[in-house]
This record gives sequence, C-alpha cells and structure tokens, in this order.
Amino acid sequence: MRYFEDLVEGEESSSSPRRIETDELLEFARRYDPQYFHADPEAARKSIFGGIIASGIFTMAIWRQLDHQIAHDIAWICGVAWDEVQFPTALRAGDEVRAHATCISKRVSRSRPERGVVVYKYVLLNQRNETVFRCLSTNLVERRGTV
Repeated sequence: MRYFEDLVEGEESSSSPRRIETDELLEFARRYDPQYFHADPEAARKSIFGGIIASGIFTMAIWRQLDHQIAHDIAWICGVAWDEVQFPTALRAGDEVRAHATCISKRVSRSRPERGVVVYKYVLLNQRNETVFRCLSTNLVERRGTV
C-alpha cells in the first residue's frame, strides 16, 4: 500500500490502453444518457458530431476503470473535488484510450493531520494522443501509521 508519504509531487503514471467498443458505448448511453448523438447511430450521423460519441459520464467511467490500474495501491480515503473538468475531444467507438495521472501537489490536512490532501491532474488520451477528458482531482489519502 502506498500512503501519503510515498506519493511524490511531479510523479507521472499511465495505464495500459483500452479499446472502446460500439456495443458498450450504445448500451451505456441508452440506459444512462439517451441523447440521440450518444444512443442513436442514424440520428447521430446528422448531428454536428457526424456519428455516435460517448457521453461524458461514460468517458469518466472508462477513465476511472483505467486509473484503477495506476492507483489501486494508494491508501485512498476518498475524493473530495473535481475542478477544471473538460472534454476537449469526443470519445468514439473504436478509439483506444489510456489514462495518465500526475501528482500536482500534496499537503497534510489542516483539520485532520492523520490525512493527507493530494491533488492529481488526470487525463484520458486517445490513440492520436488527443485529450478526451481531463480534470484536477483533490483527494484524501491515509498517512502512514495513523489508522
């Protein structure tokens, strides 16, 4: 397990790639975000996107799945904020994406010194190295020997 003390500002990590399949994109959209450009291939062709694109919620779920490869061994308590959330490039079926994480800053919590506050920059990149999702995430992490 990696604790607050083990995390290093500036440290970067990347996941392995994951291909986005049409069926999973459509199934998710039809269940959770049924806007026509997410859920209806024929109607989506007439949209400004020219075809089906993933919803932002689906995109974040894929990022989270891939980020778990990178950060599964961190002693997380929880996330407390996402800032600067952006989707600069649409995620599409057939894209191959990978998650990238950079530790931006860390400090001991002022109100609960047994916890650390760590800010990460998270990015999801497609096969053309275009950013499909990015955010800054503030997280609480256990400090070693305090639990």
